[in-house]
Amino acid sequence: MARLIRTEKEVEGRYEEVWLVVEEDALDQWPSGPGDIVGRAAPRITGRQRARGEARYTADVQLPGMLHTAVLRSPHAYARVKSIDLTRALEAPGVRAAIGPDALHVLVDEAGYPGVAVAAVAADTFDEARDAVALIEVDWELLDPVLDPEDAVSRGQLLIDPRRYERGDTERGFAEADIVVEAEYRTQTVLHNSMETHQTICEWQGDRLDVYISTQFIWGVRDEVAEELGMPPDKVRVVCEFMGGGFGSKNGAGDHTFIAAELAKRAGRPVRCALTRREENQASGNRNATIQRLKAGARSDGTLVALSGEFVNAVGWSGWTATTEGPMQMLYACDNVQTVTYGAKINTPPMRAFRAPGFVEGTFGLECLLDELAAKLDLDPLEVRRLNHAHAGDDRPYSSKNLMECYKRAEPHWERRHDARARSEGPWKRGVGLASQIWYGGGGPPSYAWVRLGSDGRATVITAMQDIGTGTATAMTQIAAEELGLPLDRIDFVLGDSARGPYASISAGSSTIPSMGPAVRAAAADAGRQIIEIAAQRYDKEQRILSLKNGHVTSSDGGSWPLAEVVGLLEDAQILGKGARGPNPAGMQVLTFGVQVVEVSVDTETGEVQVDRVAAIHDVGRVINPLGASSQVEGGIIQGIGHTLSEERLLDPQTGTILTQSLDHYKLPTIADTPPEIVTELLDIPDEHLTNLGSKGLGEPPIIPTAAAIANAIRDATGADVRSLPISREEMLRALREARERAGEKVAAPAS
Repeated sequence: MARLIRTEKEVEGRYEEVWLVVEEDALDQWPSGPGDIVGRAAPRITGRQRARGEARYTADVQLPGMLHTAVLRSPHAYARVKSIDLTRALEAPGVRAAIGPDALHVLVDEAGYPGVAVAAVAADTFDEARDAVALIEVDWELLDPVLDPEDAVSRGQLLIDPRRYERGDTERGFAEADIVVEAEYRTQTVLHNSMETHQTICEWQGDRLDVYISTQFIWGVRDEVAEELGMPPDKVRVVCEFMGGGFGSKNGAGDHTFIAAELAKRAGRPVRCALTRREENQASGNRNATIQRLKAGARSDGTLVALSGEFVNAVGWSGWTATTEGPMQMLYACDNVQTVTYGAKINTPPMRAFRAPGFVEGTFGLECLLDELAAKLDLDPLEVRRLNHAHAGDDRPYSSKNLMECYKRAEPHWERRHDARARSEGPWKRGVGLASQIWYGGGGPPSYAWVRLGSDGRATVITAMQDIGTGTATAMTQIAAEELGLPLDRIDFVLGDSARGPYASISAGSSTIPSMGPAVRAAAADAGRQIIEIAAQRYDKEQRILSLKNGHVTSSDGGSWPLAEVVGLLEDAQILGKGARGPNPAGMQVLTFGVQVVEVSVDTETGEVQVDRVAAIHDVGRVINPLGASSQVEGGIIQGIGHTLSEERLLDPQTGTILTQSLDHYKLPTIADTPPEIVTELLDIPDEHLTNLGSKGLGEPPIIPTAAAIANAIRDATGADVRSLPISREEMLRALREARERAGEKVAAPAS
C-alpha cells in the first residue's frame, strides 16, 4: 500500500526534508547469516565482459555521423572576457558548430577559476575541433584572484554563512578538564582521477534527447537536463551501461553534457564531449583542502568533557561545504561540543563530492587529536575510544550500532604493536595505529524494480540504476536469486537506461545496495508469490505449504517440481513482479561504524613511510556478497593510502595555475604502494530496523579512518606528530625534527 510521508533524505552527508510516496515494506528480513546465495562469495557477473573488452562504456559508444568537441577553458584563475570572436574557428576545416558564453549557461564570460569552460567547438574529429579552439580570439581582463582560504574567510568571501553547532557548555567543560590538547591539522586538495574521464554523447531524435553519459545518477541527469532545457523529463533518455569510476564527481550532468546537447542541436548530428586527462584534473572537481583548529578537554581517566573545532573548507569557486565537523559532533559521547565551519570561496576549481566528503578530512583531525590526548594521559588509545563510545545519537537512537564489537575484533590486530615495535632496526622504526569510523549508508526511497519471468524459467530483473564499478549489479542478482530460489546463472540483470526501467536512486553516499536491494527483493517476492499461486492451482496444493528452492517449487509434504515445469504452462504469457523500496525507520539514525588498525615502517633518515598491514573491521549490516565487499574495502584503503602519502593537487601560488594536470605529476598509488596484507572483517549483522534486507552501504566507510590510522601508527613508531597531509618525505622529516626538539627540551628541563 502506498502512503505519502515527509522524511529526511541524506546524500553524501547532506540532509533535506522531502515529501515521498513510498510503499510499505511487507517482507520480513531473512535470518541472519549466509543464505543459499546471499552472504556467499560471488564473482562479478560482468567480469568476463570487462576482461574481454566487451563492456560498452560511454567512451565506446559510436553513433553514425558523430562529431567531437573541444572546449576553450580559461587559462586564468580570475578573469573577465572583454570580447570573444568565433569567426576563424567556424571557418576551420571540419567544424560544424561553435558556441560561446552567450549561447549556454555553463559557458561563462567571468572565469572564476582556471579550467572553467568559455567556448566550445564541434568538428568531424577531435583534432580538428582542438585546432579550431586555438583560433578563437579572446580579449581577457585579468582580475586579482583570491587563492588563500584563510584570506577568503577574513574577507568574508564565503559560499554560505558560517555553519555553527553547539551542545552543552564548552567553556565550562574545558575549565573542568584535567588536560586540554590543541592542534592544527591540514589536509590537501585531492583529485578523483577516475580512469574513465567525464564524457557525454548527445543525440536529438526529433524533440527527444538521448544522453549517453558516464554518471552515478541516471535519473538526476535526466531531471537536470530536462529542467535546464525546458523539456518534459520523459523526453530525455539517459543511458549508462558501464562506468569507469566516479567517486562522487559524476553525480550531476556537468558542463560537458549541456555543451554536447547544444552543439548537437545546432549541428543536427550526435556530438561527443569528453574531457581529456588534463581537463579532468582541472575542471571535474576535487576533495577540497581543509584547515582544522581543534581542541579537546578530558578528565585524567580519558573521559572527554569538551570538544571544539574551527574548520575552514577551501571549497573553490563553487560546490558545497562538506561536513568536515561531522565526526567531532557524532563519533564520541561528549556533552560539550562546539564547531564552526567556513566554506571559503576562492579562485580554484570547484569542490565535488569525493568518497565520504568531509568525514575523511574531519576524521583525520579528530582521531589524531584523540591519540595525542591519550599519549599525554599515558592511556591506551583503544581504551580511550571505548570509554567515550556514544550509545545514542544527538537526538535519535541508532537503528543499529556494533562499534564496540568492532573494537573487540580489533584487539588481536592492536596487540601486534608490541611485536611491531620490537622489529624496529636501525633507522627503520615500526609502529601500529588505529582510528574509528562513522558515516551514513542507510539509503532511502524511492527506488523501484521489476522482475519478468517466462516459460523458460529464467528471470530478468529490470531497473534503471547504474553500477558505477562497485559490483552492485552482482549483489542485486544475488538478492533476486535468493528470493526466487534460482541459481545465479538463471537471473539476467538489466540496468542503465531511463527509458527501459523504473526509477532508481543515486549511486553515491554508500546508498546503492540499501536503496535498490530492498526494491529488487520485493519485486522478486512478488514474482515468486505468483509462481506459488500457479503451482498451487496446477498441483492442487495449499499455497502455505509451497516454497521456492534450488530451482524447484517444493512442498512441505514432500512434493517437488522443477520451476521450468511450473512456468512452462505459461507459453508466451509472463509473470511480472514489481517492487519498491520502503521507508527508513522513523525516529532513528542509520549510520555505519568501523575501526582500522594499521602497521607502518618509517625510515627516520629519509622520511620514507611504508604501510605494511591494514586490518579493517566494519559494521555495515547484512553483507550481500563478501567477495565484492572485501574488494570495496581494499579499494577504499588503497585510495586512502594515496590520499595520505602521495596525492596532492599543486597550484602556482601567484597565478593559481594548476601544476599537476597529468598522471606524470599527480602521484596516484600503484601496486608498489599497496600493503602486503589487507585484512577485511565485516560483522555481517543485519540492521533489524532497516528494510527487508538490513543492509547498509559500504562504498565510503573504508576510506574514512585510513589517514588517521596511518598518522597514529607513525606516532607510535617515532613519537612524531604528523598534522598535515600528504605525509611526504619532507613532512615526515619535519615532524621527526620537531619530535627530537621536544625530546631534547624534556631532557634539558631538569638541568635548567
